[in-house]
Amino acid sequence: MTNLVELEIGGMTCASCASRIEKKLNRMDGVSATVNYATEKAAVTVTDPAVSVADLIATVENTGYTAAVPTPEPEAETPREADPLRTRLLVSIALTVPVVVLAMVPAWQFEYWQWLSLTLAAPVVAWGGLPFHRAAWVNLRHGAATMDTLVSMGTLAAFGWSVWALFFGTAGEPGMTHPFRFAIERGDGSGSIYLEAAAGVTVFILAGRYFETRAKRRAGAALRALLELGAKDVGVLRGGAEVRIPVAQLAVGDRFVVRPGEKVATDGVVEEGSSAVDASMLTGESVPVEVGAGDAVVGATVNAGGRLVVRATRVGADTQLAQMATLVERAQTGKAQVQRLADRISGVFVPIVIAIAVGTLGYWLGTGNGATAAFTAAVAVLIIACPCALGLATPTALLVGTGRGAQLGILIKGPEVLESTRTVDTVVLDKTGTVTTGQMALVDVTAGAGEDRDEVLRLAGAVEAGSEHPVARAIARAAAERGALPPVEGFRSTQGVGVEGSVEGLGVTVGRPASGTRVPDDLAAVMRTAEAVGRTAVVVSWDGRARGILAVADAVKPTSRAAVAALRRLGLTPVLLTGDNATVAKAVAAEVGIDEAVAGVLPAGKVDVVKRLQDEGKVVAMVGDGVNDAAALAQADLGLAMGTGTDVAIEAADLTLVRGDLTAAVDAIRLSRRTLRTIKGNLFWAFAYNVAALPLAAAGLLNPMIAGGAMALSSVFVVSNSLRLRGFTGSAPGSR
Repeated sequence: MTNLVELEIGGMTCASCASRIEKKLNRMDGVSATVNYATEKAAVTVTDPAVSVADLIATVENTGYTAAVPTPEPEAETPREADPLRTRLLVSIALTVPVVVLAMVPAWQFEYWQWLSLTLAAPVVAWGGLPFHRAAWVNLRHGAATMDTLVSMGTLAAFGWSVWALFFGTAGEPGMTHPFRFAIERGDGSGSIYLEAAAGVTVFILAGRYFETRAKRRAGAALRALLELGAKDVGVLRGGAEVRIPVAQLAVGDRFVVRPGEKVATDGVVEEGSSAVDASMLTGESVPVEVGAGDAVVGATVNAGGRLVVRATRVGADTQLAQMATLVERAQTGKAQVQRLADRISGVFVPIVIAIAVGTLGYWLGTGNGATAAFTAAVAVLIIACPCALGLATPTALLVGTGRGAQLGILIKGPEVLESTRTVDTVVLDKTGTVTTGQMALVDVTAGAGEDRDEVLRLAGAVEAGSEHPVARAIARAAAERGALPPVEGFRSTQGVGVEGSVEGLGVTVGRPASGTRVPDDLAAVMRTAEAVGRTAVVVSWDGRARGILAVADAVKPTSRAAVAALRRLGLTPVLLTGDNATVAKAVAAEVGIDEAVAGVLPAGKVDVVKRLQDEGKVVAMVGDGVNDAAALAQADLGLAMGTGTDVAIEAADLTLVRGDLTAAVDAIRLSRRTLRTIKGNLFWAFAYNVAALPLAAAGLLNPMIAGGAMALSSVFVVSNSLRLRGFTGSAPGSR
């Protein structure tokens, strides 16, 4: 039996920490774990029943970190997470500024300036840098080295050298001065102290950590906003009276009231009333949807119109909102292939850097350049090499991208989906419910000579209102939208033929032409044309003569043609797939601009079509919404399920599109590709920065304080670049 456990991890300060915890968990029998530094969570799959949650927590704690099962509700303290770090940063800045100014301006170096610098720098290095020193010590006790090890070693080495020089060297003598050159050049190392470097580096890295923490919190804001969308209390009808209770106490089957302006408390079905419901926070579409008795509504949507009475069908973790939040959180906790590569690099980078620093120190000492010059170069290597940006490159982009997707009604199931969207070259579109509405609709009314179109539709709609056939419902619905329908007497339905009844004294027949009914040549031609393009042609007649033709079809969604064109612009070749006959398939394909249509396909056949395309070397995406699409969605390299479809289809897919609109598929692929591009851009700049700066530092051409500032800024750059994804906009009309 497989058990999925989520743990909140505390004490991580860099990507190397996440990598260490992940390795320790994965060494346990029957455990597969992924630890995400950005979300500070571990997703653990346990296949061995002997392994308990307590065992997992103990393993994390033995590694030097904390672990706990997350609480169901988002913590109210989240917005204040960065406050202790902010205090530490502000105090450190206040103490460091005089130290740096004195070191930079020789004219201000009074007789005992170096001792004042020591007094001010000591609390910065000891207290300001305490998070780095503590993390380095914890890791040392467990025989590991992380990026904090580099920071701690570098700042303590610079501070320790300065203390030695002041107490045991010549740097503490009254009147000692030395120039400070903020440039890339080789120093001679004579009589220098590095208090400004030790304090300055600590401040720069603290600042980078603080802004990183703030940015991570902003990046996860979309998910927190999603979790907070729901209503807090609800008016439930009990014993004929309305009682206000917390939403958490709602049960399936409860009937509750939703007034204008209120949020729908949970997923349900409207039993009384009609209104317009604003679902923009879930679907990204700003146009309210009309609902009435029998229509489904989703929790957290807003009632924009009249009073509704709704019967609850799903509560708690089963609601669409809760499932969306779970999908988003799982995606953010997972890891893409590119991130695993970055984690592996981070895992081996620290010991390599320490070796380079030791080698640099030995080289400079061995070539007779002096201990100070050798020491300066070694400290710069330690500081510049911290690959914090490398560890943040993927998780922050993934965090922002999936959060923005959720706001637009696009749920990315896992980070591996991002790689799939880049390689896909063919998209298979299920017809019914995906390209078309999935409901029969009246698409054309043709009146015979001397007849009025509206009158033909009004009389036909009146008779069809008594039938439950999908074609009849489509005609009745279209007629009712244009005005009230007259009463019908003597209604009769004949299977396979149609319906008839007396309306305003006329014996109206709707369906196939009755025996003896004359169909004029012009109407007969209209019938043949409609049937040739896959439409159902219905004859309306009275007094023994056909008066008009109604064409009914599964209507193409208004946005489908534009969506198909957009998919082509993304480099995808669309293929239409349907169980309908070839005539219907070709007509729909032609209407939306698809060249290839595969008709008459059973559910198993849909899988075969996807396999055939894959065997031809194509990388296939599949878009569908029904139970009969689930197997094909799972077979495809990338499965996209319409959120208006069945739970089975959604479970089988890689991406869920909350909007029942094909343009959402376009947005999903665009967003996924852009997120992947952001990740790759982040990784390039983070890694290129380390590769380019290390030789400069080892050559003694990089001041340790410049190194610290550059390292901190690289992390801030990566996070800021990821936050640009928040500006992604959907292509669908009305999407935000």
